[in-house]
Amino acid sequence: MVFSRIRVKKRVMFHHIGWFVTVSGVKIALFLSIIAVYSLSMSVNDLVLTKMGVRFKGRMIPCSIGRGGVRRDKREGDGATPVGAHRISGLYYRPDRMTRPVSWAVPIGLRDLWSDDVTDSRYNQLVQAPYGHSHETMRRADPLYDAVLITDWNWPDAIKGKGSAIFLHVYRSPSHSTEGCIAFSRQNLLWIIKRIKPGTRVIVAG
Repeated sequence: MVFSRIRVKKRVMFHHIGWFVTVSGVKIALFLSIIAVYSLSMSVNDLVLTKMGVRFKGRMIPCSIGRGGVRRDKREGDGATPVGAHRISGLYYRPDRMTRPVSWAVPIGLRDLWSDDVTDSRYNQLVQAPYGHSHETMRRADPLYDAVLITDWNWPDAIKGKGSAIFLHVYRSPSHSTEGCIAFSRQNLLWIIKRIKPGTRVIVAG
């Protein structure tokens, strides 16, 4: 099963507010840059990445992010978590390791893979084995993808090289960075899953 596209019109606006102050008779211009994401204010229903973790529903939840830090110019393989107001577009889970966490979760199949090959027409899409291009295995030996939330970063209409597989998943440890995803403890990820739905915003400021 492939998740249907959530049509959301993204409006990311950059505003520069300037004013002047006078110091010792010299007029100096000061500027403040404000990023208005979707021209809407954040709410407790948004997953908001901060320096201390992800803020959600009044909690600050520890997480790990990409080894490349947070970047506006995300590229395939840079290990960065992309700046933006992303949306949750789906959820996959391991039916052999847990019961369905929510009604909209889709079981990961034995042949499920995720393409990260920029030369392939199915780049940044769920694909099935056998698959001759570069990819990630969705059915992993470790527990990282026991439950994995899919975001709409560069999905479903992928731009080649803009990055793939930006997920929310289980982390190895709090101090272990990811390849660009946002990762949590299993307990915290499942707590989040119970309180979100497709279309929930994941806000990454930079």
